[in-house]
Amino acid sequence: MDGKKRKNIKPGLKVSVVQKKDQKSGELTDGVVKDILTNSATHPYGIKVRLESGVVGRVQKIKS
Repeated sequence: MDGKKRKNIKPGLKVSVVQKKDQKSGELTDGVVKDILTNSATHPYGIKVRLESGVVGRVQKIKS
């Protein structure tokens, strides 16, 4: 599944996100989606979400 498409992301989904501070290193943070912050249908760098832990980042991978 593609983290660049909003329709693929739902609250409660397990994902890996890259935080703003980690964009250069590419370090990923795992968590569960709480809120979807991107309004557009797609975004070239990934849909921005807030995880249940409070971390905000762009979805890079959707876990199964």
